[in-house]
Amino acid sequence: MDVKTEKKRGPAAIWRLCPLRHLLVLLSAAVIALHLLTRSDHALNAALSERFVRPVHRALSVFNARFPFSAAEALIALFVLGLLAFLLVQLVRLIRRGERLKRLYRLAVTLLAAGLGIYALFCLLWGVYYYGDDFAARSGVKSDPVSVEQLETVTVYFARLANDYAGQVARDESGVYTADRRALLAYSPRLYRAVERDYPCLAGPEIAAKGIVCSRVMSLLDFTGFFFPFTAEANVNMDFPPSLFASTVAHELAHQRGVAKEQEANFVAVAACLADGSPDYVYSAALLAYTHLGNALHGADYEAWERVYGSLDERVKADLAANRVYWARYQTPVQTVSNTVYEGFLFSYGQDLGLKSYGACVDLLVNTFFERAAENNS
Repeated sequence: MDVKTEKKRGPAAIWRLCPLRHLLVLLSAAVIALHLLTRSDHALNAALSERFVRPVHRALSVFNARFPFSAAEALIALFVLGLLAFLLVQLVRLIRRGERLKRLYRLAVTLLAAGLGIYALFCLLWGVYYYGDDFAARSGVKSDPVSVEQLETVTVYFARLANDYAGQVARDESGVYTADRRALLAYSPRLYRAVERDYPCLAGPEIAAKGIVCSRVMSLLDFTGFFFPFTAEANVNMDFPPSLFASTVAHELAHQRGVAKEQEANFVAVAACLADGSPDYVYSAALLAYTHLGNALHGADYEAWERVYGSLDERVKADLAANRVYWARYQTPVQTVSNTVYEGFLFSYGQDLGLKSYGACVDLLVNTFFERAAENNS
């Protein structure tokens, strides 16, 4: 009996072909629809974020901290391999057995149920963060518009900070920064202790970030790290040049502590590293801040940017150059597609600057560090 015959008997017959999968499709679709319909309900999303998502992430992060490897990477690998095996088995059954229309229908519903189920969980465990209180609201940090003069002042400050710490970190025989990434990961649980005093909303369990085995794949996709909401783990690429590795660790740990927006996670990473004071983390944070501030200054006042860049220590310039050379190797169509997909994700969650939202931390940096910068630069 084929699907056409089943349709003649009514929806009940179609439902009986795979009732559990139909149920999962309906439940997942309902959760997604509720999430989309309640995005404008700030109070609801704020309550869900604080009373549901953060406690779940705390529990998950503590549980998965017992594993020396990334549970996120393991789950992704198992999912991909399992999906390929499942599709292969289904293809063989389609070829060798009858009732092909039924089998095709069940396969389609199975894939739909899996996709909707994963996205529904993502909406619950991450999506609500974008529509509740963000870090700026919870911490009181200002993000007012800034002048070019203020921008230059803070850019100079971080350029000098990078210069000051350039000689305090390890370097290889060519003068480029080198680091023991495993040691930096081992240190990462204590990284947020100091900054929690300034921003209590960042309080959370002291959990280490985890290195990814398939880091070259991450580089191919143009990712230095990612937070996996299903395991609440901060994961980092272990292959790209180490000068920005420590600040990337801090960035992913910011996500683990409830900072969803990328521009805010960059700011929090800088604040956490500076408050901690470890030379490797401070140097990396100074480079991260200078990169975003310098890019903004380059567009606002090229001559000012040229002056600041000219003041950089040659060792700092060498580290910036090493990053440019590394990422130039991965400018492929795969990276372009990856960026396009991720930019679409950012747009779908209200980050209207897309990938450029990584540079929007400039306002937070200038508002927070301007007075300190003005005092230090004088």
